[in-house]
Amino acid sequence: MKSLITIFLALCLVAQSQLDAQSLPRQQNDPIPGQLEAMYTRGLRFLSQSQNENGAWGDQSGSRRGVVALCTIAMLAHGDDPNTGPYAGQISRCIGFLVDGQNSNGFIGPQMYDHGFATLALAECYGMVDDPRIAPALKNAVDLILSAQKHNSLGGWRYSPTDKHPDTTVTGCQIVALMAARNAGIPVPDAALQKAIDYMKSCCGSNGSFGYTSNAGGRVTLTAIGNLCLSLTNQTESNKFKKSLEYLKKEITYQDSSYPYYFMYYMSQALFQADEETWQVWNANHIRLLAATQLPDGSWAGNRGNAYSTAGALLSLALNYRFLPIYEK
Repeated sequence: MKSLITIFLALCLVAQSQLDAQSLPRQQNDPIPGQLEAMYTRGLRFLSQSQNENGAWGDQSGSRRGVVALCTIAMLAHGDDPNTGPYAGQISRCIGFLVDGQNSNGFIGPQMYDHGFATLALAECYGMVDDPRIAPALKNAVDLILSAQKHNSLGGWRYSPTDKHPDTTVTGCQIVALMAARNAGIPVPDAALQKAIDYMKSCCGSNGSFGYTSNAGGRVTLTAIGNLCLSLTNQTESNKFKKSLEYLKKEITYQDSSYPYYFMYYMSQALFQADEETWQVWNANHIRLLAATQLPDGSWAGNRGNAYSTAGALLSLALNYRFLPIYEK
């Protein structure tokens, strides 16, 4: 099978010249291209049919609460009624799995990755899904994030709520979750967000790329995370935002061979928030890439399980729908 990188580079040569004739919708009420809708529907059908009764998935990482959270958001992002629509039962089971996994301190583990994505999912469900379990679970999840930050003198987060040495991937996940919770009406102190953003900025190098725990060894995926966080927190006038955007533009044909769906998830959001014209180019090519790699059962394959891969792929397409608050500008 051809690698994602090989397919993507080949498609870029064709799609660039066709962009004007095939520009994609910018408004929520514009029609969705038929190819995209068919891909998304097949992906949701796979998630729906492969979910276990307990709300999780049975493949490699499908029982991780972070993966269940991403699957939840992928279902919500299609815009169907989450209370009576075709995926209402699946969404309810997902919420139950997330809430049942929350301990007395508010932590939805086993890692802060899981907790951040679970908090994001609960925030996106809040106000949309008629379920009394969501509000207290979301409030406790946000409190855990804020409490965990106090253990870290640099203002970030890592794998455990008590870790003292942050990294940009886990920190970025918590920032997005906090912004979604704030959008949902949950109080989030400005000081906590500013401290987290200050840490993220400290990891941006002179060329605009973000490193893992410092400004050294910058990578495209990490830069997409950092740039998205700067966008969501209204830091778009900062020099680091502008440099990181230029860095991403230069890497528009990049594909992460180690964490492809994680990269897609963040790159789509970063470019959409930062520069919609650049996102249009990337998105047109990206749709063709995913069309070429979707399996007959509607899933996308990955070494962390097809539930995770499919949720990541769908969420990288979800900006075309823009039904969720976190996808609004």
